[in-house]
Amino acid sequence: MQVSPFESCGAIVSDLQLATMTDADLTELRTAFSQHGVLFFRDQTLPPKEHLRFARRFGKIVVNKFFKTTTLDPEIAEVRKEKTQQTNIGGGWHTDHSYDDNPALGSILVARTLPETGGNTHFSDLAAAYDALPEPLKKRIAGLRAVHSNTHLYGENGLYRLTDLADQLGGMDRVGDATHPVVIRHPESGRKVLYVNPGHTIQFEDWDFDRSRSLLDELYAHVNQSQFTSNFNWLPGSVTFWDNRRTWHMADNDYQGQMRLMHRITLAGTGLAAA
Repeated sequence: MQVSPFESCGAIVSDLQLATMTDADLTELRTAFSQHGVLFFRDQTLPPKEHLRFARRFGKIVVNKFFKTTTLDPEIAEVRKEKTQQTNIGGGWHTDHSYDDNPALGSILVARTLPETGGNTHFSDLAAAYDALPEPLKKRIAGLRAVHSNTHLYGENGLYRLTDLADQLGGMDRVGDATHPVVIRHPESGRKVLYVNPGHTIQFEDWDFDRSRSLLDELYAHVNQSQFTSNFNWLPGSVTFWDNRRTWHMADNDYQGQMRLMHRITLAGTGLAAA
């Protein structure tokens, strides 16, 4: 197995087939995952049953509250955009499941049907971004907590409910909020991580919305810089595995008139502690 840094976020893993890896490979992979935050794989043969097997070897699976699942297995979610649809899921920077009390450890996404062009996924490294914050800004956010929500996206009048994706979603009765430290100590690597994201973070605990928005926008602008981000081009056989506690991701919506179907499995995490 070879692990090579990829652009400014994550690493490419080569000379490894996820479906047939050994226990020693799995141990190496855990180390690489902790070090890099997102791993990219090419030329994989990973049918749904092997997708599930790999996920279960790494951790416990958690089912998303809102995505439809495949007819093959209820633990595999579909990230689908039909040829006729205009809106895509995940088209803005976000972190999966930050609205849960125990945010997801990670997500494993497998390409099933790809457009001829477009549909890339961007990632950003929140550990590197925290390290690069100016010291005065680190002091401003030390000890803060932030409210994360899904209601504005998946609730009755949420953004996705008002688009042509509405019939692909469920779980309207399961919307809600969670509060997490703004700077967390990563459970495995021990690194400090900036844990806010544009998709789900609403405001700081005990702050009003406008004051929160000003500081959040400053943090978001900092994270969304080229020295922290990577752009992954999907090909047949591609797989990504990202750490939801350490990264943002965002999918391009630049393939109108073409279908894109991905299978996603999400791994359960634990509560996050302040750094």
